[in-house]
Amino acid sequence: MNGKGGSIAGLALTALKSNFTSLERPYKLNFSVTYNCQSRCLTCNIWEIRPKDELTLEEIRKFTEKNNYFKWITITGGEPFLRSDMADIAKAFIENCKDLYIITIPTNSLCNIDMVKRKVIEVLDTGVPRLVITVSLDGYRELHDKIRGIPGNFDKAMENYRMLQEIKRDHPNLDMVFGYTISKFNSGQFEKTFNSVKEVFPNVTYNDFHINLAQTSETYYKNANLSISPIGNGTSEELSEIYSKRMRMYDPMHLVENAFLKKLIEFAKEGKTPVKCRSLDASLFLDGWGNVYPSIMWNRKIGNIREVDYDLSKLWHNGEAEGVRKAIKNGSEPNEWTSCEAYQSLTGNILKIL
Repeated sequence: MNGKGGSIAGLALTALKSNFTSLERPYKLNFSVTYNCQSRCLTCNIWEIRPKDELTLEEIRKFTEKNNYFKWITITGGEPFLRSDMADIAKAFIENCKDLYIITIPTNSLCNIDMVKRKVIEVLDTGVPRLVITVSLDGYRELHDKIRGIPGNFDKAMENYRMLQEIKRDHPNLDMVFGYTISKFNSGQFEKTFNSVKEVFPNVTYNDFHINLAQTSETYYKNANLSISPIGNGTSEELSEIYSKRMRMYDPMHLVENAFLKKLIEFAKEGKTPVKCRSLDASLFLDGWGNVYPSIMWNRKIGNIREVDYDLSKLWHNGEAEGVRKAIKNGSEPNEWTSCEAYQSLTGNILKIL
């Protein structure tokens, strides 16, 4: 298979359009393909779930055929690579979403590395324009293993990242970053973490890290009972230091990443969403059982794709969906600032970036 996919220009044009009008259909999908996970994170309760009856590959294919307009897809979990058909899931979207530009996939690095390598190459060989793998890393060796609850996880993350670097030599459509989530467990420890990674990869830069803040979500992380927020512990200062050391690049995705981080500093100071969200306009969250939510942080289900023959348009303007849009208009959406929703919020409010 030799797919061509969409372009960054097509994605940018749709994002620009969203500044002036409501979109007819979303261009970004956040899709949790499974809640299975081998981690035992202090910041998340997904690993406690033992999921059954998650969407099958055939069901996902039906969904991609009937909703073939996505330009940006995040395939997440749990641990996405625990699904034996993970590459086939990605290929289903690539085959049917002709304007698809980018797929992003996080990993905890605990799966068999040869299997992950095989699946990543299989996806890349479809010709998808851009595949980004985020290698989760929440601290230096001892701290990361403690937060993740798995001895040796730091070393596996390093091994995974090195493997991805090797793949990139023959596959320029691959990018990889470390995903660092600041919580109360690692607040103030980024510099030590960065230096520990630099010992392994001397050429690593601050641009090779994607930063998030630990937040709670009854819908996704199942961690509403946990106290994990780092806000108030000097986090905004730590974020400002990271931001100041990032290189300025003119790649559109890097521009949006920098804008996200800049607004994350504001969020860490005030605890308020800095830009109005674009949930159920530019994007949505789909869980492993087919439930549709406005975002990973918003526990307000609008329906299930199994009940509408996998056709998202049959849910897009139902009463619950319109109620969500009314809540956003009235400013009563949840306070959140995660990259899953923030990127499309920023590009849909372009003056906030400028």
